[in-house]
Formats: sequence, structure tokens, C-alpha cells
Amino acid sequence: MADNYGMIKPELELLPQIKDRMTFIYLERCRISRNDSAIKVIDDTGIVHIPAAYITVLLLGPGTDISHRAIELIGDSGVSIVWIGEHGVRYYAHGRALNAHTRLLVKQAELVSNTRKHLAVVRKMYMMRFGDSEDISRLSLQQLRGREGSRMRMEYRKYSKKYGVPWSGRNYDPNDFQAGDPVNQALSTGNVCLYGLAHAVISALGCSAGLGFIHVGHEWSFAYDVADLYKTETTIPIAFEMAAELQKDGKKPSSEFAGKVRRRVRDKIVDIHLLEKMVSDIKYLLLDEDANTENESVYLWDNLKGVVANGIQYREYGKENESDDEFDFAEYDDDAEDSDDSNNDE
Repeated sequence: MADNYGMIKPELELLPQIKDRMTFIYLERCRISRNDSAIKVIDDTGIVHIPAAYITVLLLGPGTDISHRAIELIGDSGVSIVWIGEHGVRYYAHGRALNAHTRLLVKQAELVSNTRKHLAVVRKMYMMRFGDSEDISRLSLQQLRGREGSRMRMEYRKYSKKYGVPWSGRNYDPNDFQAGDPVNQALSTGNVCLYGLAHAVISALGCSAGLGFIHVGHEWSFAYDVADLYKTETTIPIAFEMAAELQKDGKKPSSEFAGKVRRRVRDKIVDIHLLEKMVSDIKYLLLDEDANTENESVYLWDNLKGVVANGIQYREYGKENESDDEFDFAEYDDDAEDSDDSNNDE
């Protein structure tokens, strides 16, 4: 009998749903291994055990060393990992989907590939951003894009004035994180957390992060779409607030500053129940309802009926009512066919 090390792979039904999990945990300069169903983190301060099934995203900073067994546990638990390095996202991986059914994925592909339906989802996204403050139902896509640009500039100016932080526009170099001013560094740090969370929720629901609607052509397109719905209530005000605190103390951004931004973003995400909101909003965008897509069955595709039951040995079409005694198995017997061919040759 094969040896089992640690906990066996859990059934999907036994794992906490994505909306019931913690948001994200950031780790750096440590060794990560596995102890049964917990992630074991070892650094200079000691050892910490983290229940894997209750994490949504694991953000790994510089100096992390993770074992194969830890990755196996993380994947089985449906946890996403973002390697963010010194200057932002370097690599992303996600565990198995927490929804075994592909209903949302199929619907997402249908909406993306149909121009009219694609545009309808884009409109819904913009309407979610604007809320009830403005009627945008009659605007073209180009007008919506321009109106959204104006709205975002107003948001940046509003928080710049509120916190007394100079703002000259969103300006950052992906290859030189330190070149940005404090508010831009805080925005980049906070947005990484938001993108990772959106990507984790999308993956957990069985959707594709690459099939976006407003953003297209990138493996994170849909994650950007979803994350953008919440920036004005999360990362933007937090970035200006944190930059103002740094400005007041007369300090320059450091690794501690980035850590404070992440913790502030995490607290905000918990306060507004963003995980639950993301799950509900994604289902609303794709299904136009907050439907329960958990524990659905596997079907066989049928061009006439849509789907038919799985796990059944089907008969030849039109002969469904024949019994085994009446069915001519010789018709499909290879030896019988070979014998007939031999007789014909003679």
C-alpha cells in the first residue's frame, strides 16, 4: 500500500467557499513547507502554521523558498499564489477551481465571442462603476470610455485635495518601482493585492482570467476588469492616505511602507466584505443573477438537446428501445467483418 504523507486531497465539498476565506497573506524572507493540512512558515522569528484551506491568495515576496509539498497542498486547497518580487508581479499560479462545473466558463466564452453580448457586459461593468450618479444607458462605448477617464481623474484630484498630497498623474515604471512618488508606489502595491484577489476569485469560480471584456489580449484581462470595479473604494483612497502619513513624517517610501499599504488594503477588503461582493458581481455579470453554481453534475454535450446525462451507455440513435437480446452485436464484431471480407475475396 502506498504511503500517504500528510492529509489526503480534500473533496471540493469539504473546502470553504471562496467568499468564506481570508483575503491574502504576504510572506517574504522565509522558508515555506507543509505540516499536514497547514502551511508551515519558518523565518528568523520562529515558526507559524497557517490553515491552507482558509487562504484565498498567498503573496510571496523576495527571499521566499517554498517546498514541493507546500505547493501540492496549496493547489489542492484552491489557493492562488502571486510571486511579486521587488517590483510587482513576476509570476502567478492558482490552485484547482473550487467550482467543479464549467457553467460560468462556458457562459463567459459565449459572452466574450459575441459582439452584442460582449458590449452588454461592458455596459454593465461601467454602470456598476458609475452607480446611480449618472445615466449612461444611451452612451456609445467610446463615450463610456471617455466618461470613465473623466471620472477617474476626478477621483484622483478629490483624494489629492483631501489629503494634501500632490498628484501629477498615474506614473510608474514596472522595471523601477522606486522611481515612482509615494502615492504611485502605494497605488502599485495596493493594486497588486487587488489583482491577486480578483484573479483568485475568478479561478475559484472556474472562470478564465484571460477572457476579459473591457481589457482584452492579456492573461489577466478579466482580473483587471473585476479589480477596476473596486479601486475607488479601496486602493485609491488608501494610497493617498498612506502617502499623506509618510509626507507628514518626512520619510521616504521603504519596504515597511509597502507592508503598511498591504495591511491597510487587507483591512479594507475585510471591512467591505469584498470577497463576497466579487463572487456575487462576477455571477451577475456572466449570468445576470447571483446563482448557485456549486456541486452541479457533469453532462454530455448533445447538438439536439443541449446536454444529456453522463454515465450511461447509450445505444445507436433511433434504437433506444431495443433490448440487448434484440441488438445485433455481430454488426460491430471485427472478426465477423474480417470473415465476410475473406469470403468476398474468394
